[in-house]
Amino acid sequence: MSKRKLETCLSPALYEPELHNGSIVVIIDVLRATSAICTAFANGAFSIIPVAGVEEARDYKNRGYLVAAERDGFVLDFADFGNSPFNFTREKIEGKTIVYSTTNGTGIIKLASKADKIVIGSYLNITALTEWIIRYDNEVVLFCAGWKNRFNLEDTMCAGAIGERLMGSSLYSTICDSTHAAIDLWSLAKNDPRGYIEKTAQRSRLRDKGLDDCIDFCLTPDFTEKIPVINNGILVNY
Repeated sequence: MSKRKLETCLSPALYEPELHNGSIVVIIDVLRATSAICTAFANGAFSIIPVAGVEEARDYKNRGYLVAAERDGFVLDFADFGNSPFNFTREKIEGKTIVYSTTNGTGIIKLASKADKIVIGSYLNITALTEWIIRYDNEVVLFCAGWKNRFNLEDTMCAGAIGERLMGSSLYSTICDSTHAAIDLWSLAKNDPRGYIEKTAQRSRLRDKGLDDCIDFCLTPDFTEKIPVINNGILVNY
């Protein structure tokens, strides 16, 4: 039996939608969007509508939706809250639909819209996620949100952690340099992920804005077994 192909895209600027129509695309934005999405479903959110643009998010707010929206870490003036996973408490979001717009993460969901399946990945759901991926006979793309089209360390680390698990299943093969690089980076970081995160630019951005209280949480493996997937443009729990 032939093995499934595993690739990694390290920046939205490198993503080629036409190449991945039949793929599972794993969206990775660990600080903080995909961690927040996994937390929202763990706390009972009914669905999440990801939107790329600020005006689209504002329009949803004007129509009465609960909106989580930020740019560069700051909560937008019309939003109910931002994108820290700690905002998505059960009291606020259980049973509700949330419109969600962030600097990096929600935009790449739109970029990947031609994929066969789109799933949200983080450390918080890493075991359930990899088990879910393995059930399907699809090629896989680990899609890192990066920072404004640039490479970042934290999403690449997480891609490496997921990639290591998938390659360890013996069901996948790769000749993708980005996948090898991500797995190699994870091998450097995995004994002390929190210490390695100190090198990242996003860690400094969050600290400078007083938004770094969630970093330890975002690096926690297996907080939830929820698998947020896109269904007709909306995130739902698998």
